[in-house]
Amino acid sequence: MTDAGPRLADIAAQAAVSEATVSRVLNGRPGVADATRQRVLAALDVLGWERPAQLRHRSAGLVGLVTPELTNPIFPAFAQAVEQVLAGHGYTPVLCTQLPGGATEDELVEQLEERGVNGIVFLSGLHADTAADPARYLALTERGVPFVLVNGYNERIRAPFVSPDDHTAMAMAVGHLADLGHTRIGLAAGPLRYVPSRRKAEGFAAALGERFGLRAEEAAAYTGHTLFSVEGGQVAAGALLDQGCTGVVCASDMMALGAVRAARERGLDVPKDVSVVGFDDSRLIAFTDPPLTTVRQPVRAMATAAVGALLEEIRGNPVQRTEFVFQPELVVRGSTARVRE
Repeated sequence: MTDAGPRLADIAAQAAVSEATVSRVLNGRPGVADATRQRVLAALDVLGWERPAQLRHRSAGLVGLVTPELTNPIFPAFAQAVEQVLAGHGYTPVLCTQLPGGATEDELVEQLEERGVNGIVFLSGLHADTAADPARYLALTERGVPFVLVNGYNERIRAPFVSPDDHTAMAMAVGHLADLGHTRIGLAAGPLRYVPSRRKAEGFAAALGERFGLRAEEAAAYTGHTLFSVEGGQVAAGALLDQGCTGVVCASDMMALGAVRAARERGLDVPKDVSVVGFDDSRLIAFTDPPLTTVRQPVRAMATAAVGALLEEIRGNPVQRTEFVFQPELVVRGSTARVRE
């Protein structure tokens, strides 16, 4: 930064727009698309320059985002996407993370209500746990707090839900391994009481039935329910490998990294001896060893839909109390290969 202030050329280069567009934005003139205007303002932030006083505005309100722990990179990815969409609509996000030994979801909600939030986005919260009492969400509705729930449909809660298609995800993963010649395929999933885990197990069983004619109870023998962690994936995948599985589908990328570790413990090579498929495709997964084949959650599309539904609720335009399901995408990398003869 110089005494003369920001140079139009620098801002234009950072925002990938013309200097004339930058000038219109900085002078508050019309004729610039909202997305372009936001790019120019973001360029000012990146370059370390203050926004002109006339372009600073008060927040449209606070929106809470309640997430699980952030050690699994898919949760920060979701949080960042939700926060970016909220900011684009003028809202200020308030991130609340459930840390081990920290505040519970109910306590975080109480704190958010005390701060006067306009609404709340729940990511993989208690709504996804079939053992949890959904009455907490009914009470939230009665108190007039708009909210939307991501990952984990519960028919007893009347609210907008946003989820990936777990059944399709498993069909993609199993189909990919089957096309590579694998006939003994296992699933490492999270605890069965969680809706995403149950749906993945159902989708996995259906895919094995379609490709190999296995009955549901036979598919269950190739399904290991464990913790959503590297260690959990290692334990579940280890048991599946000991059963002779040459392909392992995992319910998260972290579990898939555990599956790779389990294979190497047994002197097996990934992907020469064992193929591993993850789920999520958080940003760093392309750089693992080997780069992980995975099923990508459409994080940006889901975040946009969740925020859109919430803002409609905040504006007094109730959204249909249903589940909006988004299609995943298979991303093939280096952790899967044709089965050895």
